[in-house]
Formats: sequence, structure tokens, C-alpha cells
Amino acid sequence: MTMPAGKYYVGDLCYVMHDAWTEVCRLFFPPYAPPKGVEGEFTLADGRRFASFATAYGDGEYRSSINTLHSVDSGSIGCILLSDIRDNQYSLERLQELGAIIDFEAPFEVSADQGLLKFGPVLIETAPDYEDEELEA
Repeated sequence: MTMPAGKYYVGDLCYVMHDAWTEVCRLFFPPYAPPKGVEGEFTLADGRRFASFATAYGDGEYRSSINTLHSVDSGSIGCILLSDIRDNQYSLERLQELGAIIDFEAPFEVSADQGLLKFGPVLIETAPDYEDEELEA
């Protein structure tokens, strides 16, 4: 999936989509259809687009390839244009503590594969191989 260039919040969308969280959950889990889950690109009724992917181990904290730490409380990490965030209760500084604000200068691909979430060149590993880390210690 390709997202347009722009400045994005990359992190758990539950922190920034308060005004639309009910709609977001309905998109993830429609009441009378098989659930799509939190995987993929979505469009809200007002036209805002976002992408979201499940983390391998649910809630917690996950580090990215650009050394940002992403707090997770909804079992997912996504991205949305900063300009599309409405009714946000957090300052930009707080958003950077919860996730990352990244300026993508060109359209970028988003995807997930076995816990590895990709937002353009930014990778977030949500299924680290702890056995390998223990062997290296």
C-alpha cells in the first residue's frame, strides 16, 4: 500500500484518533461482516486515510530502525497525516514520546510481515527473536 508524502504520526493510533475511534473500530471489525482486523489501509467517512497493523505481541513498547520508541495500548501501530489528526489532547512533544513524527518527502509503502512493520524506510520489529539476543549475551 502506498501512502502520500507528508508529515505523519507513526504510532498507536488510539492516542491520536479520539474523535473517530468508534469509526476506526467499526472499520477494523465490521458488525455484520468478517473482521478485516487492524491490517491495512483504511479511509474514514470524512476522507481521512490511515494505515494500521497489528503488533506481534500486543501492547508494550517497540523500538524503530530510527531509534524511536513506540508505546502501544491497542495492539497496533499505524500512521496518519499529522494534518488529519483532529481533537488531539497531546502536544507534539508528547506525540514524539508516544511514537514518532516523520516527514516522508515522497510517497511511501506500508506493510507488515510476521511482526515486522514497515512505514517507508522506517522498520518496527514487534516480534524480536529473544532467543538470538540471549545467545549473544
